[in-house]
Amino acid sequence: MSLKILVTGTSRGIGSAILAALDRAGATVVGHGTASGIAADLADPAAPRDLWARAIDALGGDIDVLVNNAGVFEAAAIDLDHDDWVAGWERTMRINLTASAELCRLAVRHWQARGRGGRIVNIASRAAYRGDSPAHWHYAASKAGMVAMTKSIARAYSGEGILAFAICPGFTMTGMAEEYLASRGGDKLLADIPLGRVATPDEIAAIARFCALDAPESMTGAVLDANGASYVR
Repeated sequence: MSLKILVTGTSRGIGSAILAALDRAGATVVGHGTASGIAADLADPAAPRDLWARAIDALGGDIDVLVNNAGVFEAAAIDLDHDDWVAGWERTMRINLTASAELCRLAVRHWQARGRGGRIVNIASRAAYRGDSPAHWHYAASKAGMVAMTKSIARAYSGEGILAFAICPGFTMTGMAEEYLASRGGDKLLADIPLGRVATPDEIAAIARFCALDAPESMTGAVLDANGASYVR
C-alpha cells in the first residue's frame, strides 16, 4: 500500500522536485500551491487547518507523511518604518514557522488518534545555524525555530512511532535563490561555497525522499545539511 503524503509549497523549486520524487517512488502525494493541488494562503491563520482537512479528504481520510516546505524569503531592512518591519517579521514567522507548527501538531494528533506513527520532514535552512543577511533576521529565526521544533517532536513522540527530520539547504537554484544570488553578487557568494556551486532542487528532493520513505527510525531528530560545505557543523 502506497504511503499518503502532503507536501506544502509545491508550486516551484524544491517543493516541486520533492513532489515529483515522491510520486516517482510510488507514493500518493497531494501538493499545496499547484494548479492540480490544494490552494492555501499560509499567511492566513485559518489556512493550515483548512489545508490539512482538505488534504485528509483528498487522500481518503489518512496522511502518513507531512513535508513542510512552504516558505517565504522577503527582505525587511532594519531601517524600515517600525510597523512595516514588525509586519514583515510576523508574516515570515506566520508562513515559515507557525503554519508549519500547526500542520505538525495536526499530523501528530492524527497519528496518535489512529494508533500508528508517521513521519514529518521539515525543510529548514543553513540560516538556522549560520544566520542570514541584515535584512533577513526573521528568515533565519523562523528556520532556527523549525529545527528546534523538529527536535522537540522527535524527542516527545518517537516512542509512538512518530518520526521527525529537518533538512537545512544552503543556496539552492530555485527562482527565489536566483533572484537573491543576482542581488548579492553571484560570484562572491559562490566563492563562499567550497563545492563551487549551489545545490539543485533535485538534490534536496533526494534527501527529503529518503527521510520520508527510507530513513531508519533511529535517525529521528536528525538535521541533514546540504550546503556544499559552506557551513560545516
